[in-house]
Parts: sequence; C-alpha cells; structure tokens
Amino acid sequence: MNLVVDEIIFTPSGAQIEDYEVKSLIFAEGAKPQYYYQIVEGEVKLSNYGEDGKEIIQDILEEGQSIGEFMLFMDKTYPVNAIAMTPCKILKISKFSFLEFLDKHPEVYATMTSNLSSAMYFKFVMGQVISSQSPAAKLIILMDYLKSFQSDHRPFSFKIPLTRQQMASLTGLCVETAIRTIKNMEKENIIKIRNRKIFY
Repeated sequence: MNLVVDEIIFTPSGAQIEDYEVKSLIFAEGAKPQYYYQIVEGEVKLSNYGEDGKEIIQDILEEGQSIGEFMLFMDKTYPVNAIAMTPCKILKISKFSFLEFLDKHPEVYATMTSNLSSAMYFKFVMGQVISSQSPAAKLIILMDYLKSFQSDHRPFSFKIPLTRQQMASLTGLCVETAIRTIKNMEKENIIKIRNRKIFY
C-alpha cells in the first residue's frame, strides 16, 4: 500500500518515529492492529510461513509506503508479519488518532481507495504467478507487473528493484531455480544483467 501522509501533519496527534534494526518485527501475524505505520526510511517485507516452514513473501514495501493500514478498518488480526529488511525508521500513530485524522482529512479516503484497488490488482497478478507452472513465466509476470508502473517501456529500460532471493520468494520458487531461470532468460535475450542487476 502507498498511503503517503506528511509526518508533520501527525505531530499534534502524538505520532512518533521509531527505529527498527534489520530483521526486527514491526507487527506479528495474529496480532490485533493498534497502530498506523508508515515507512520514513528503509524497506519492510510482509510475509508468513507455509506448513513446510518456508517463508512466503507477500509484498515488499519501501520509503513513503504505509504498512497494513487497511487492517485498521476490520475487526481482524494481521494475516502476515511485517519485518524490517534494512534499518528502518517507521512513523507510528495510534489507530484512534489515525481514524480521527481521516475524519479531518476526507480527501485521504480517495487515496486509500486507489491504494486498495492497486493491492487487489497485485493479488490478482500474484494469483497468475501461483497458477503458472513455468518458472520463467512466473518471473516474467512479476517483472511485467513491476515495470507497468514505469513510463519507459522499452526493452531493458527497467532495473528490477528486487534481489534474486526476493524474486524467488514472491513467485514461490526456490532460490536455485530462480537463479538458473534468470540465467536462461539472459541467454534468450529476455533480460540483461549488468553488474548483477537485472534489466527488463
């Protein structure tokens, strides 16, 4: 989700910025939502674990993006863990203060509606990834989705902002399969690799 709100607006409402080290838990699967979170610096992953203990990454969020704010409108617990992937600074405000903020800033609702639509689209795309049997097709669907937000759609104009581990986790592939498939895709001129970065 990408509900960007100026942290200065929140200051009178008791907002605070907290530091999180790499691998620190921001909130846990099964916990009840009590706060609105927005990334000021760093990257955060949303993930859970399958029956085999394998981590499944549901999304990767970065600076300016909010974390799981849609859960503040439901009487449900978090379905995922939010974990810092890098050192992070996270803006945090209580659920009550955030809902009060929305009452005073109704224009933000439009942004939230747009974000929810984007989230639903992302889940639809990832559903295609899961249903695909081909490792290459899984990776291409993911890269097509990421590139769709760019204005430049020329071949090899977009640098994939994910590591091979992250791409594997998002597509349900093991890392070895993802790496092998990426090498084959380079040979087939589907992607270019420059300084270990993937361009699509």
